[in-house]
Amino acid sequence: MHDDARHRAGGEGAAPTAAAGAVRENGAAARRARVPGPPPSRPVHQEQPMTTSPGPSPSPGSTWLPPEQFAETLPKATVFGSVFFTDERDHPLHLRAVYSSTHPWQWPGGTTEAGERPWRTAVRECEEETGIVVSGPPRLLAAVFGLPGAPWPYATAGYVFDGGRLTDQQIKEIRLAPEEHDEYRVLPLPQWRPLMPARDFDRLRRVMEARRTGRAAYIGAWDWED
Repeated sequence: MHDDARHRAGGEGAAPTAAAGAVRENGAAARRARVPGPPPSRPVHQEQPMTTSPGPSPSPGSTWLPPEQFAETLPKATVFGSVFFTDERDHPLHLRAVYSSTHPWQWPGGTTEAGERPWRTAVRECEEETGIVVSGPPRLLAAVFGLPGAPWPYATAGYVFDGGRLTDQQIKEIRLAPEEHDEYRVLPLPQWRPLMPARDFDRLRRVMEARRTGRAAYIGAWDWED
């Protein structure tokens, strides 16, 4: 996922303390979720006589909607991409967000912009938030999904990519964006437990396991908290 939408990046990408915080799901500012191009039309039940049109007939009591109208009936989701780093001793790196007191420790990342794919989002946001330029190819560590809740009306789908191991010098050269983060830490895994909610630590543990085994994790219940 949550304290604010931006927490979903990992920084994951996903309840907010304020409406402005809610739409900052892993992004430097409020951003639009990209809804994929129109799917095929689907029958939607309507209490009216069935209409006649060429091609396959809808089921009784239904009528075909144009793609743009059908799209309005579908669940909506925001998408994020984030980057997971450790140091050379496999101690995870987190950034402390200035806008989230409940889920403060996050990974570099953000919400996808219009026309942007999650890997590109992760690379762009990482550079904006740390000054680190991540090179490919992308290696997926986890797919994260959360259902909507009271603080945010959309579902959240995110991708956590492996940024690799940073040298001590690379860590020293991190440049934070002060409007988003005011501190970074690199700590052994057990020392993160008291600094974050249990579900955040569980996600961290599973991402570490994915890094170790080479098998991407599926975190399918990163739901918004009511």
